Amino acid sequence: MTDDQAMTSDEAEAGAIGAAGWNLDALASDLQAARDDWRRSRRRAVGIGEAPFPSRRVMAAIRDDLAGALFPLRLGTGGVRPDNETAYVRETLDRALTGLAEQVRLELIHQHNGTGDDAGAAARAIVGTFAQRLPGIRRLIDSDVAAAFTGDPAARSVDEILLCYPFVTAMVCHRPAHALYELGAPLVARMLAEIAHSETAIDIHPGARIGGSFFIDHGSGVVIGETAIIGERVRIYQAVTLGARSFPTDEDGALTKGIARHPIVEDDVVIYAGATILGRVTIGAGSVIGGNVWLTQDVPPRSVIHQAFAEREKVKTCIVPAGHVVSEPARDDA
Repeated sequence: MTDDQAMTSDEAEAGAIGAAGWNLDALASDLQAARDDWRRSRRRAVGIGEAPFPSRRVMAAIRDDLAGALFPLRLGTGGVRPDNETAYVRETLDRALTGLAEQVRLELIHQHNGTGDDAGAAARAIVGTFAQRLPGIRRLIDSDVAAAFTGDPAARSVDEILLCYPFVTAMVCHRPAHALYELGAPLVARMLAEIAHSETAIDIHPGARIGGSFFIDHGSGVVIGETAIIGERVRIYQAVTLGARSFPTDEDGALTKGIARHPIVEDDVVIYAGATILGRVTIGAGSVIGGNVWLTQDVPPRSVIHQAFAEREKVKTCIVPAGHVVSEPARDDA
């Protein structure tokens, strides 16, 4: 054996073991076996040349571009001024929408099990419709920012809200994500939602329908489920959950997906910190839900629900979960 052959053999062995002594060949083989087991269990075939999935990293960059296009002077990159903001928006939108169309194309290919021959055209159609909704999305977020300024005495300006408030980050993701969800790109939409979740600890499923002038104060720990419906001028505080109470199953025991299972919150409702509202219940317009309340039943309009131990007033009660009471404002004709 020559010195060169010996060196090649030694290098091959070192590559298999790894610089730090890892047994890389065995590890790679075991990981391949684990992947194969998973794919067999899920009846998934992986062919050579399969298209990649959408990229969360790319979607994060697209989110940044969309935010800059929606709010160029506040959320755009440095150097944007009133005299060049329209040019900046045009350039940024072109990059964002082109990148988004590619990510949606990849999603559509996987939706059709790798046979999406028309995925490119379908993706461009989805993103084209999405683009037409951006002015309306901007106006909805404007209403959210205005609601925060009106509802938070600590807010000194709308600029402070745009630049500092985590709920703005969440809504800048949710409003576009909801549009994409409705248009048939739920995976890309969910990726946008989870980018916001990671950054803000506010977890809003892109399927949730949220009206204008929405405000989440503080925000950490808020959870809003897929089929939740929230009306206009609703304000909620940290650690609020709008979740599902139960999960029906089919005859095989698998969860039934796609059914309405989250709360409906009507207009002008306030939900204080730590409240948990579960199931397809309706919170009537103008109601106030106190902190740390656990609620699984409908609430009439203009009700106040709070923990029984904190209640010190004479109230009109109705049937609610044990430990809570409902009071309704006195009527002028009472």
